[in-house]
Amino acid sequence: MKIWNIGIIGAGMVADFHARSIQHLPNAKLAGFCDNGSGRAKALAEKYNCTFFADYHAMLRSSDIDIVNIVTPSGTHMEPAIEAAENGKHVLCEKPLDISLERIDAIIAAHKKAGTYLGGIFNYRFTGGVQLLKKAIDEKRFGIITHVSVEVPWWRDDKYYSNSWRGTWKTDGGGALMNQSIHMVDLLQYLAGPVESLYAYTATLGHKIEAEDTATAILKLKNKALGNIYGSTASFPGQSRKITITGTKGTAAMEDNTIKVWQFAEKKAGDDAILQQAGNASAGGASDPASIPFELHASNIEAFIKALDENRPFEIDGEEARKAVAIVLAIYQSAKENKTIYL
Repeated sequence: MKIWNIGIIGAGMVADFHARSIQHLPNAKLAGFCDNGSGRAKALAEKYNCTFFADYHAMLRSSDIDIVNIVTPSGTHMEPAIEAAENGKHVLCEKPLDISLERIDAIIAAHKKAGTYLGGIFNYRFTGGVQLLKKAIDEKRFGIITHVSVEVPWWRDDKYYSNSWRGTWKTDGGGALMNQSIHMVDLLQYLAGPVESLYAYTATLGHKIEAEDTATAILKLKNKALGNIYGSTASFPGQSRKITITGTKGTAAMEDNTIKVWQFAEKKAGDDAILQQAGNASAGGASDPASIPFELHASNIEAFIKALDENRPFEIDGEEARKAVAIVLAIYQSAKENKTIYL
């Protein structure tokens, strides 16, 4: 069994989730940390007994590294991701892949040229509830899907935004949508299909930040279903994120990682048991970003490594990870220009 040596670029809160995830996997080894000189990477390297690299340039030159996980602020992903490709390293990058389609396309092009793998972190896809929804859609159990909605009524206090990069256009690429709600935006497009057009409003109501802390959009999907997106970090004290899918033959709803509604015109064995399941991981994140479980990150990393082992495309490759960013950017454009945006 090949052991994949993974370096982590970045040393913020999410770096620890990645480190724990890597240690959880039998065919992965945590090989090192680097950051921009804050000192946190050195502390993490000592904590996890691995190599400290002075910067990502040194890490990417190392022959001891096979994969790098990029967990730096959102608007700083492109530079190390491209340099990684140029050094023959595979990249698994935290959401969003970057904050503009131009920067994302440059990352994708670099890895295509190098023949290296590029993947995104959308760890919610790996919950049991999401896979049940996906299976039901693939089996046409909803009939004609008529409406899909996602809601992220979360709360972040002022201390959260005291970090200089959060809630800024330059580095965070936005606010509640680009940072927190992008996971549910991804689930909407992953489960229900591409978005054809949307009209949106954004507002900054509960925080003194550049970008939005509240946003809503109405959608038309390419399969003709309608939908809506609501995301906020100004909804005290923070409630469960939700996705609801309804159609001519069924309705299902999931809160956090637990199926709450599962009703179909044609029942199947096991339907009743689905409502009694509590999901395959705890949720968290509604009010405390540090409370999310690491197990879903581990599943995301494990799936990336499996794709490498089997020499097949990764399900959340660069093109797939790009889709949610394109929707979020279209919402921002619609809100700014007060018009319908066609994707």
